[in-house]
Amino acid sequence: MAAAVRTRFLLQRSTQGLLLSPRAVPAFSSPFLCRAHRLEPGDDELYQRTTMTVIKNEADSGILIHSYSPAGFNVDGNRVFGPCALLPPAILQWKVGSHEDITEESISLFHMLEPPIEILVLGTGSRVERINPSVLALLKRKRIAVEVQDTPNACATFNFLNTERRLVAAGLIPPSYSRALEVKQD
Repeated sequence: MAAAVRTRFLLQRSTQGLLLSPRAVPAFSSPFLCRAHRLEPGDDELYQRTTMTVIKNEADSGILIHSYSPAGFNVDGNRVFGPCALLPPAILQWKVGSHEDITEESISLFHMLEPPIEILVLGTGSRVERINPSVLALLKRKRIAVEVQDTPNACATFNFLNTERRLVAAGLIPPSYSRALEVKQD
């Protein structure tokens, strides 16, 4: 029984025309037929890179509330005792004792600013409290959005909006002292 021997002949180009060749390399190879995934950029992709030139450094992001306590607030290293009004770049004492003291008169400093603020964040202490509807109506007429929250969330909201460079102000009442984490001794 004779073993069948198979030989593959391929056509190859040469100066004399086409020749038969026993080589296993394809005669008409194309870069598209044997191309695999490439990880490096192609020539056309090298010219599409984005560059950026900084012409002017941006100013700082305004004032930030670093901490709060029942005594007051730490605003950029400044200790503020009691309720405060933050009108970047100013930090003012705010003469309100509780959410019930937030009246049309007490918020008048927020709607007299120039340029006008977009958003007023009110922190009402340890809990979210209902604000007088006439106060909310006045701010709506002045086209100032109002966000009423408990003071911890109001501080975070103010910081977030301020770092986004929004025209924001805050009226904050310190949260009351909490006894929730105290250890009772028997």
